[in-house]
Amino acid sequence: GLGCLIISLFAAHIYSKLGFPSLSIKMVLFSLVYIIVLFWEIIKANFDVAYRVIHPKMPIKPGIVVIKTRLKSDIAKMILANSITLTPGTFTLDVIGDKLLIHWINVKTEDIDETTNIIGQRFEKYLRFIFG
Repeated sequence: GLGCLIISLFAAHIYSKLGFPSLSIKMVLFSLVYIIVLFWEIIKANFDVAYRVIHPKMPIKPGIVVIKTRLKSDIAKMILANSITLTPGTFTLDVIGDKLLIHWINVKTEDIDETTNIIGQRFEKYLRFIFG
């Protein structure tokens, strides 16, 4: 952990080439909050998927939905897509412009605004602070 931080500080000039914003206290703090939120969402999703697996009727309604993002940089969209994929029950299939194609284990709605709020907003609101 500490070694990674030190190396990151010395290699900060490389971040801008990858699309990362320059390191700042704000970015570091929101990144730490984001990691906590991501882990919490992964834990909640694991319990949800486990419930669906052990439930006698296995209540699932799998399907493909689309969500929209307001993130601009490719690296921010990649982090959003990977965060969604890391959360059990969802899998990012593709990123096309400002839309992400998601496989969802239990489709609650196919409305793009509602799916965006349910699936993407929990991550995107922090990523907007990190990536501007």
